[in-house]
Amino acid sequence: MKLVLGALAVSVIWVTGASAQETRDGGEPLDSRREDIVVTAARTNLPASALPLTVDLIDRETLSRQVTVSGSVVDAVSALLPAFSPTREKITGVGETLRGRSPLYAINGIPQTTPIRDGARDGYTIDPFFIDRIEVIYGSNALQGIGATGGVVNQVTVRAPRENGWSGRALLQGNSGDDFSGASLGGKVAGVVNFRSGRFDATGGIAFERRGAFLDGRGRRIGYDGNQSEIQDTDTLSFFGRVGVDVSDTARFEVIANRFRLQGNNHYVPVEGSRARGIPATTRRGETPGQPSTGVAQMVSASLTDGDLAGGAFTLQGFYNRTSDTFAGGILATFQDARIAPVGTLFEQSRNVSRKLGGKVSYERAVPGLEALTLTAGFDALLDRTAQTLVQTDRVWVPQTDFRSLAPFGQANLRLFNGIVRLAGGVRYENVRLDVPDYTTLATSGSRFVTGGKPAFDRALWNGGVVLEPMKGIRAYGSYAEGYTIADIGRVLRGISQPNVRIDGFLNLTPVISNNREVGVEVTQGPLVASATYYWSSSEAGQVLVRNDDGIFNVNRQPVDIEGLELNLDVRMPLPGLKIGTGYSHVTGRTDTNADGALDADLDGANISPDRLNLNLDYSSGRFSARAQGRWYLSRRFQGQPIANDFVGYRLFDAYVAYELPVGRVMLSVQNLGNTDYVTYYSDTQGPTDNARFYTGRGRNFTLSWQAGF
Repeated sequence: MKLVLGALAVSVIWVTGASAQETRDGGEPLDSRREDIVVTAARTNLPASALPLTVDLIDRETLSRQVTVSGSVVDAVSALLPAFSPTREKITGVGETLRGRSPLYAINGIPQTTPIRDGARDGYTIDPFFIDRIEVIYGSNALQGIGATGGVVNQVTVRAPRENGWSGRALLQGNSGDDFSGASLGGKVAGVVNFRSGRFDATGGIAFERRGAFLDGRGRRIGYDGNQSEIQDTDTLSFFGRVGVDVSDTARFEVIANRFRLQGNNHYVPVEGSRARGIPATTRRGETPGQPSTGVAQMVSASLTDGDLAGGAFTLQGFYNRTSDTFAGGILATFQDARIAPVGTLFEQSRNVSRKLGGKVSYERAVPGLEALTLTAGFDALLDRTAQTLVQTDRVWVPQTDFRSLAPFGQANLRLFNGIVRLAGGVRYENVRLDVPDYTTLATSGSRFVTGGKPAFDRALWNGGVVLEPMKGIRAYGSYAEGYTIADIGRVLRGISQPNVRIDGFLNLTPVISNNREVGVEVTQGPLVASATYYWSSSEAGQVLVRNDDGIFNVNRQPVDIEGLELNLDVRMPLPGLKIGTGYSHVTGRTDTNADGALDADLDGANISPDRLNLNLDYSSGRFSARAQGRWYLSRRFQGQPIANDFVGYRLFDAYVAYELPVGRVMLSVQNLGNTDYVTYYSDTQGPTDNARFYTGRGRNFTLSWQAGF
């Protein structure tokens, strides 16, 4: 089967005259971009064409347009890239995957994911107004360290000003649901100011956004998630700053700071629906007990780079990152304790606090006398301290746990036959230690006393690949890479229900090692740009999310195998300014549910995305530009899973038009243009008896914005 699909991927490319992965934006042809573009998330200064990787680049213009349509970085990435799962349309990213596994979100290479207790809000830690581009590296890899089993989504912040004097950008935006009611109104105002004088530069920015209630395709308010919290009915206030000095013509020192705060306005309380009668969950006006749901992310980083230090490129980076996430509460079964209140009456909510300190250093240069060989060496360190507590009763849910990772790495890239062939490979050695104190689980897990410990793991993670470029515009590659993450330790620790557990040697804390293999072909010829990629990945001790009746997930350690095929094609039409693009993703996943050594069931909707087809049309002429895009999420039957969790599928269409004014640009965008009434992928494939989380998706939504630069 693998050989058949692999051959199909290659044959499709040659039949269509196809080509390579690019941003789905109607931007510059990929051949011209790949020769010059450097993907910083790949930890090298070599161009993307030299790497045996599948990479997508979303530039600021494309991101700005897509965020206007769909509202966030996560929604934008999901809409543009077929291999990314449908979002839950909530603030939580639980179950949102790239190629069937969790992606690592990063800002300038700084990880936003919390490895100990994944709060699943790592896609909401910076306002998209402060992002210059997004780099997406597909597939399991250890380039950025822990967490990238599905790939890397690296958000690169706005560039430093190049010209002396003052410059900046401003944004005014308003949006509304289809009925233009006051409850659904939202808006955003943002600005960034740059200053440069000689070798010194500074940037400062602020963004405020208010989101109203979300309405579905029938005008009903969409249900409120009283467990994982919401993105609707929230306010966001963000600050961004940077100070930089060009130490020399090739060296630069800069400090970047970012603070992002999202808080619920607490205007609504959840109302259960009825799956049996097809009535979705909704809300009513009211105030939820407890504290408002809040997400706060603070980051400071300092970096020193030199593009010509002893003939090579040097990078040194240190960072501090702190997140504090307060989740919405509820009378949830997991939190009940008869010693505190009668079962079924105790309201509770949790807070997850994580602090990360880290540093990265690397050096890359061509070998003297053998300039075709480029070597990279580096060292990463990460210290994470995380705890999850229950806010109302001050109980410990996940004990304060320390995580330490030390990782030297080395990479090599050899150019042969005048660049027709490239060989690439390397190794990263991960040395990880956990420090878990003694603690007692909640009453619903039996109030078990757990003896803490300091389990440690070390592993060499290998990667290797070959790139063939027989002529300009044609590129083929094959690669193998190992990804590495810790299973959500917090979910494991808080779910222990058996007696006399000692953390040292506890099997469920062993790391997840995913082995990723892929082959791809990219061709750029004339007006055609297309690509085909086939991949398969496996992990002997993977992690599978298993949902409790109250919507809270635990982690099961099970073998996981994933296979997938991705096809993309963009065509520039004879009509100047018109471009048509399409993308397709097919992914399957299997797991062993009974530990008998056989893969006996499909991964369900919490662990893998549906097959999907994207289609878009772009047009640009003079001051006018427009885009229409459609996404078809195809129905799926999950073998070995409850029939009630089968996915029926749905399709969505979006559009925008923009016009350049004498001052600035005005843009009107419409999300869910057809006002499709649908049940979200997560709700359709999880909890067949859960009426509280039977959510419909967002209906037609209009956004009018004005942007200007000065």
